[in-house]
Amino acid sequence: MRNLATLPKPVLLLEVLGVLAVISALLLVNDWVSAPNFMAKKPLATLLFFLGIALMLPAAWLMMWRTAKAMAPQLFNQSNKKK
Repeated sequence: MRNLATLPKPVLLLEVLGVLAVISALLLVNDWVSAPNFMAKKPLATLLFFLGIALMLPAAWLMMWRTAKAMAPQLFNQSNKKK
C-alpha cells in the first residue's frame, strides 16, 4: 500500500511556499522584518497569512482524500483484494 503522506512534488512545493508565507507573515507582525515603504505592515501580513493557508490547502485535501479512500474503499468502487 502506498504511503498516505507521500505527496507529489508540485503539491509539496505549494506546501513549502505556504509555510514560508506564514512564517514571513509572523516575522512581519513581530517587527523582525520591515515592510516596504509603499505597503502597510498589517495588510501585508494578513495577505501573506491567507496566501500561505491557501497554498497549504491542496496538500491537506490530498491527504484527506487518500485517507478516505483507504478507510472506506467500497465508497470509491475499489476492491479490498490484493493482486
